[in-house]
Parts: sequence; structure tokens; C-alpha cells
Amino acid sequence: MFDAQNEVVLYTGSSNKKLAQDISDELGLRLGDLTISRFADGEIHVRINETVRGRDVFLIQPTSEPANETIMETLIIVDALRRASAHKINVVMPYYGYARQDRKSKGREPITAKLVTNLIEAAGADRVVSVDLHAAQIQGFFDIPFDHLTARPVIAEYFEKVIEENNEHDWVVVSPDLGGVTRARLLADVLHLPIAIIEKFRPRPNESAVLNVIGEFKGKNCIIIDDIIDTAGTIVNAVETLKSEGAKDVYIAATHGVLSGSALERINNSSVKECIITDTIFHENIEEENEKITVLSLAPMIALTIKSIVTYTSVSDIMKDKK
Repeated sequence: MFDAQNEVVLYTGSSNKKLAQDISDELGLRLGDLTISRFADGEIHVRINETVRGRDVFLIQPTSEPANETIMETLIIVDALRRASAHKINVVMPYYGYARQDRKSKGREPITAKLVTNLIEAAGADRVVSVDLHAAQIQGFFDIPFDHLTARPVIAEYFEKVIEENNEHDWVVVSPDLGGVTRARLLADVLHLPIAIIEKFRPRPNESAVLNVIGEFKGKNCIIIDDIIDTAGTIVNAVETLKSEGAKDVYIAATHGVLSGSALERINNSSVKECIITDTIFHENIEEENEKITVLSLAPMIALTIKSIVTYTSVSDIMKDKK
């Protein structure tokens, strides 16, 4: 355990209890006692079953499916904690929902990422912690402290072992689109690999078509890195394009495995060698039931972040890549 001015209490909603428990185990703290119930019409009711007056509270709640339910649940828990006189309310939201709606791409569209930040602040949160936002500028939507973590060190460490075990040097990191080049470059720098870029266009949301591949990838093992795998249609299309044009094994990796609809079926039936995701979003028995899926835990990293926040030490030091 660690020294803190105020007693620290961890809470979780219903979206990812396993991750919350893993974080609490890392910190040597118990999960706080709260009850979440619903009225007959579906309205959410929350009761904090212990005093939190004057305490530093961390609510661990990714806004994963069902997104609207978990966001509303988060807001209600934060409101309950504020009205119970918690000293500081820190919302740890490993997966930040609605982040893909961060700007108006067409007329008469909402900027829903900003709306969600307004709701979180209005509910009474004092700080937000998230991992690999779909759009980094969302940090600027908040007027309260925001800690932006990245799963890159955890993913890089995993691939360092994979590359070493394969004892091959022909590897390349691939960005699935032009917007992900920075993400691919940062991972490639850690792994000391070149990059390639897939040029694509989207005829409509959750659909894409590959136009071109920029860079050398033929005869090489490829690592496609993204922040989110949702329906898996886009990334599987990228895999099949690389394979058809001469790539060797193709791995896909993303921080957030949303895996909507038939995503798992697409991955399992594709040429993907292995799909690596983290535990920001909970899927029960996913590794046991899908041999291509590997889940990496971010609980140690998030636990260190909570410790740094409480003890007023650097969070950014936790995110440093090993060169």
C-alpha cells in the first residue's frame, strides 16, 4: 500500500468489474461497496453503502457496450459520490465512448465527444483518466485535469517477445490508415522497425476499401496497429490485402477490442495470425473461445497511475517507452 493524505477508495460500475478487481489487487485496496439497481422502467439507481466523506475516490468504469447505459451509470455514481462529500472524484475511463465523434465532418452533426465531457464535469468529476483516445485532442475538451495513458509500452513489450521467439528480422509496423501514422511510427520506433501505410477511404461508417499500400511489406511479417477494433471489417480487409500482395504472417493489435457484431467471426475466419487487444473492455472467456485472440492486462499500468495521482508523482514517467 502507499501513503496518502486522504483515504483512497476504489469503486466500479457494471462495465468491467474484472479490470477493477485486478487494479484493486495491484494496489492492495478493496473495492468499495455500492449497489446499482434499476426501476421497472429501466432508470438506474445507485447507493453508496459506506461513508466517503473526505476520501479520494477512483471510479473505474470504461464506457463500453451498452455505451449509453454505462455512461449514464457513470454520471449517476459520480453524482452520488459528490453528494456524499467525497474529497476528490477521479473517473478512470480506460475506454472513452463517443470519442469517434470529436468533430463535425458534415453539416448538422453533433460533437458528441464534447457533450460527454460536459456531462462528466457537470456530474462533479475532479479528474479523468483514459487510455488511447481515438482523437488525442479530446483532452482539450476538459476543463479539469485529464491523464491520457497509452497501451503502447504493454503492446510493444509483447511484440518484442514475439519477434524474439520467431527469430526473424523481416518485420514491419503497418498503419491501417493515414490518420494512424503517428501511432504506427511510435510503436515502430520502440521496436526499431520500418513502417508501411494503408491508404483507404470510407464510403460509410464502419466500412472501408483499400486503395493502396505505401511502403515495403512483401515477404515481411506485419503488425497492424490501431486504437480500436470495432466490427473488424476494416482491419480484416487490410490483412487480406497485405496477404494477397505478398506479406508473410499478419498480426493485428489494438488497445480497445470493441468487437461488435460478427467481429470475432471475421477475425477467426481471416488470415490474421494473432489479434492482440487489452482488457479495457471486458469480454467473458474471449481467449478460451477464440484461439487467435490474446488479451494483455493494463491493470498494473493503471494501478501505477492511481498511485502517482495520489502521491503527486509523475504520471508521464509511467508511459515512457523503452528504447
